[in-house]
Amino acid sequence: MSESTTTCKWISDKIVLIAALAAISLSIFQIWQGITADLAATIFRPIHLSWVLILVFFTLPLIKSQRSTGLYLIGRVIDFIFIAAIAWASYHIVAFDYDDISFLLDGLTTLDQISGLIILVLLLEATRRTVGLVMVFIAALFLVYAIFGNYLPGSVASKGFAIEEIIRFHIYSTNGVYGAPLAIAAGVVFIFVLFGAFLQVTGAGKFFIDASFSIAGKYRGGPAKASVIASAALGSISGSAIANTVTTGALTIPMMKKLGYKPEQAAGIEAAASTGGQIMPPVMGAGAFVMAQFTGIPYSEILLVSIAPAILYFACTLLYVHLMACKLGLQGMEITEKISVVLKNGWHFLVPLILITSLLLMSYSPILVGISGCVAILVAATCRKHSRITVGVFFEGMKEGALLALPISVACGTAGIVVGVVGQTGIGLQFTQFLMALSGGYLWSVLGLIAIAAVILGMGLPVTAAYIVLSIMAVPSLTELGVGLLAAHMIVFWLSQTSNVTPPIALAAFAAAGIANTSPMRSAVQAFKLAQGFFIIPIMMAFSGLIWMDGQNVDFVIAIVLTIGLIVAFAGTIEGRLATKLPLLARGLLLIAGFTMLVPYLYINIAGIAIIVVVCLINYRLSRTEDETVAASI
Repeated sequence: MSESTTTCKWISDKIVLIAALAAISLSIFQIWQGITADLAATIFRPIHLSWVLILVFFTLPLIKSQRSTGLYLIGRVIDFIFIAAIAWASYHIVAFDYDDISFLLDGLTTLDQISGLIILVLLLEATRRTVGLVMVFIAALFLVYAIFGNYLPGSVASKGFAIEEIIRFHIYSTNGVYGAPLAIAAGVVFIFVLFGAFLQVTGAGKFFIDASFSIAGKYRGGPAKASVIASAALGSISGSAIANTVTTGALTIPMMKKLGYKPEQAAGIEAAASTGGQIMPPVMGAGAFVMAQFTGIPYSEILLVSIAPAILYFACTLLYVHLMACKLGLQGMEITEKISVVLKNGWHFLVPLILITSLLLMSYSPILVGISGCVAILVAATCRKHSRITVGVFFEGMKEGALLALPISVACGTAGIVVGVVGQTGIGLQFTQFLMALSGGYLWSVLGLIAIAAVILGMGLPVTAAYIVLSIMAVPSLTELGVGLLAAHMIVFWLSQTSNVTPPIALAAFAAAGIANTSPMRSAVQAFKLAQGFFIIPIMMAFSGLIWMDGQNVDFVIAIVLTIGLIVAFAGTIEGRLATKLPLLARGLLLIAGFTMLVPYLYINIAGIAIIVVVCLINYRLSRTEDETVAASI
């Protein structure tokens, strides 16, 4: 090893150590604030964001390659200049006297403006490093619109704001960067990401995977079904479909391939299942907490209405997995550990999940619920000898939790710019009018446009950021067409997940393809097929009573039946089989019957259900006849 390489490695090692200490300190600070709530929003949020930005510049260097000592050192010097600038600017912002309203009359001082500009620019740079250029471009586009909107023609024009007004609105208030999205990321989301990190380092993640194999492994296509169940259990609290894919896929994808699934099928199954974890209660990633903030609806209510759609999604995925296994002639795993043995060794890991679910349903503060969950998982792990954790493992969880939260906080801070510009300029109203004009005022058309926008935004934005941006622009159009506020947000939230499984850029599918060693695009196509629930269920939310509300029990039951009918009809049509192979006529009947589930007339729905039931019964009878024929020939 050359002297220059040794120097780079020494510097890198020291920075890693400093970053680890900073990450652990951030977790401690977040827990302290969560318990005491001592700091006001105008102090806590700038401190949180500055800490996050400093960690980003520590852990994601400007120049990653260490081949050239000179370039690496120059890059690191620039990073440290950024860190120093963030520390100085954040100190100035935290010390800002919001009680002195003279700044509203006289404007910001030059020092105030420089501090605010530093945070805005370096937030965008941190976004580039953690999220990508697309989100930087979107935020920059909105800022340009806020400044130069007065030069645009007609209804798209805005007042046009000076740089000083932009900085004052977005930095020296809780409207822009330090607005609602960052409030959620810095509060409840960080704590639940920390909870997910503790689940992983204590071995709880392995327990859920083992339990899934014990439950589903022996059935036809067992490893694939186990992947779906494990992803449902773990995905809700991982905060990332990609992280969930990598965590569970490392074990499930090789086993699926070994059983006989094609590599792209194994990757597609894992991607579809892992993405589904983001809509699975009790935590549902980060988006549901943002939804509660935006709508003012208690999180407990959002959790309750999300249960049925989430179950339907995973039932849809399991059905496709089963039909694929039947087409390939696959069986289950020969040897699986009994569920009683798995539960005996890991039942204590269920306690934290039961605890947080119960507390959330009882409407306790989500932040305190998350902290209680962290304590519960540590106590549960310590109570059993084989899962007892060391001090080192504890601090590893603290560090990993903080590092996993970095892209979420950065993305939410940048999303706050978009939210702020919409509020400052009123562009949201113009966008709603544009969407209504483009769609002709038809709900079908609006849903299609939102789905397209969700896929496009998701190519460059994390799911939570895509949901935030899309919700402020699209939800008003849905509510104007008669969709309820909660249903409208749920539709946008679900459609925001689709980018992970929709070609050409399906990030979760691409991550799974790397594990399966297969084509990313073929994996994305499989994932898209398996994740049909992300499109079917939002449609049913818009056209039926799938979002359960008090007093709508009959409508809710009808919606469940219609959704199941639609799922079965489309699955049979696409896969070409149910219990056995479907002839072309039967597939055509299923397709027609599936579309009747979307017609707002009950007698047409009943006719469609009748067709689906008859086709299924005939198909089942044919499969029994085939089995008897095969048995007789042996």
